[in-house]
Amino acid sequence: MSTTPTEVLAFPNIKAIISDNGTAEVVVAGNSRVVAAGDTLQDLRDNALALVVAEARTLQRPVRVRIEDPEGYGELIVHPGGNVESVSYEPRPARRRTAAPASTPAAAAEVTDTKPAATPAVKPEPAQRTVERQPWPPLAAETALVEDVAPTSGAPERAAAADAPVTRRSLKETSFLVSAPVLEPATQGWRGTLTRLGFRMDPSAEEVSEREDIRTVSQHWPGPRTIAVVNRKGGANKTPTVVMLSAILARYSGAATVAWDNNESQGTLGWRTEKGAHGRSVLDLIDSSTELLSPSTNAAEIAKFVHHQTADKFDVLRSDENEEGDHEVTAEEVDIAHQVLTRYYRLVIMDSGNTARAANWRRMIDHTNQLVVPVTAIEDRAEAARLTLQTLESRGGHDAELARNAVVIVSESTDAKRSMTGDALKRAKAEAQRIADGFEPFVRAVVRIPYDPALVNGPIRYETLQPATQRAWLAAAAAVAKGF
Repeated sequence: MSTTPTEVLAFPNIKAIISDNGTAEVVVAGNSRVVAAGDTLQDLRDNALALVVAEARTLQRPVRVRIEDPEGYGELIVHPGGNVESVSYEPRPARRRTAAPASTPAAAAEVTDTKPAATPAVKPEPAQRTVERQPWPPLAAETALVEDVAPTSGAPERAAAADAPVTRRSLKETSFLVSAPVLEPATQGWRGTLTRLGFRMDPSAEEVSEREDIRTVSQHWPGPRTIAVVNRKGGANKTPTVVMLSAILARYSGAATVAWDNNESQGTLGWRTEKGAHGRSVLDLIDSSTELLSPSTNAAEIAKFVHHQTADKFDVLRSDENEEGDHEVTAEEVDIAHQVLTRYYRLVIMDSGNTARAANWRRMIDHTNQLVVPVTAIEDRAEAARLTLQTLESRGGHDAELARNAVVIVSESTDAKRSMTGDALKRAKAEAQRIADGFEPFVRAVVRIPYDPALVNGPIRYETLQPATQRAWLAAAAAVAKGF
């Protein structure tokens, strides 16, 4: 049976049709687009392919296109970059007529047209048509698939095919259900305005990209996932990063999400988020771990130890806040807390201290599925981020793998003392770009975040951010989720 690439996000409602009369069109989601005229058949093919490539670039994903032209029919996958893969292609067979007597059944069979089995009906072609060139531009990988079709080039092959047993596909391998994604009309910008007025418009490339990021962060994964947010330098934006990732993943996925302040002594995550009706912290959770891990304990009991964020829909597990500050969280305590949290939550996002040698810091890394390294556009914080990644890389194994697949989030600045107007703003943007470019070759993804005064001081709320900042954090969360 035929197979299709499993990782291609195909948009199925695209057809490229080139007729015998020298006309051509591309049909996208039922809307026909006329192809620019060409002097030759190849010109029409090139012009039709250009429209399909433009559609792929608009969607920012590969598209599947059904092609029909005078020389054959089949399917291609066209990528945004312009390269083309063949899924299947069948040349149109020439009509064969013989003068065999009508009284002979075998001869009568030879008079009929030769057509591939299980393919759509096609318009008969003029006799003795000769294929002089490739049906479409040269393909990156020729993977034409032939089903239940005898070879058409040469009598020996035809004779062999006639003797071969007929192959039929199993009903188990066939389905009439189509689960391809549906492109919904635009909701943003002037395209969205026209859609609301009754003129259905396709979304812009920017809206399609945002929809894809939302789809990515809305997924549910089998088993819990742990994210560690690390940088050896204070003031590198770790806590705002933890809050923003927690808010976006909880809002869109609906998965139970907890932000855990894994500072070795006292952290600031609790200062920048809502406090519940109690003052409990991670040490209280550890002391009650036997009860919380009991099969008879219901899920609501975790609320005694965490602080719910009413607007952003995630919980916060605060660090130890005793006045003496004389307790350092041990590796064993990290194991216990992580075991409890992964029973009650699907996503655990961990804030961290500044000491990569601390026992709780290293044990956090052992439990981590995705590493996030925040940095502001200030040299010493970027250098601390580099050293953090270098330390993990040097340890090898799981630590090195986390470093290579890390997501670096570069914020222009969250420093309240920096003037973010005029030349200062330009310098911050330029420095953020320089730092982002520096990390690009060494990690899986780098995302830039614009300056936003709502992230400087006080409690952090997703809704208080500027739209551009919200969009940037959505992209950052999608980059993180792709690592799950």
